[in-house]
Amino acid sequence: MTQDEMKKAVGWAALEYVIPYTLIGVGSGSTANHFIDALGFINHKLEGVVSSSLASSAKLTKLGIPIVDSNDVDSLDIYVDGADEINKYMQIIKGGGAALTREKVIAAIARTFICIVDSSKQVDVLGKFPLPVEVLPMARSYVARELIKLGGLPEYRKHVVTDNGNVILDVHNLIITDAVTLENQVNGIAGVISVGLFAKRCADIALIGTQYGVEVMV
Repeated sequence: MTQDEMKKAVGWAALEYVIPYTLIGVGSGSTANHFIDALGFINHKLEGVVSSSLASSAKLTKLGIPIVDSNDVDSLDIYVDGADEINKYMQIIKGGGAALTREKVIAAIARTFICIVDSSKQVDVLGKFPLPVEVLPMARSYVARELIKLGGLPEYRKHVVTDNGNVILDVHNLIITDAVTLENQVNGIAGVISVGLFAKRCADIALIGTQYGVEVMV
């Protein structure tokens, strides 16, 4: 299978976890888009979806799937989203699409976080993919200096503004062996909105698309 075929396979496999007439969360990106396509076939059975980005919301709306504000729900049955990297502990790097903060909020609300990825996203140690950090525009330079102190090499993602009106720093040169500690350290920097490290709230289930089919990690 091609990489896109593996993404499609896990997107459709995640449909099996959707309980009819419940509220669910949906992420962003190419793999999540395949899941959204699959949801279009059961749109009449969905109570509503909390979406992590304007792009995903537009796609859901086009398929006739009702969008629900996260402030109007106490919890979600599941949250389905892709990842840029995932390790064997199901800790994740996300944010390549700049929707990391909203994705973190939805993951926190959901009872079960299902990560859908192709096998190229599996790593032994997180950090080869640059770690995205959403930052207040006025704090960009300060946050960059603090990230250098943590051993990273931050790069400003030019011409990108998040749905929240903020900017992204992509942090290179990290070998993340203690993801929870690093997540706390980065979140503790003044001006950081959120870091794309999902370690404190990692995935509960991972669906991995491989050449041989979909593998399940729990």
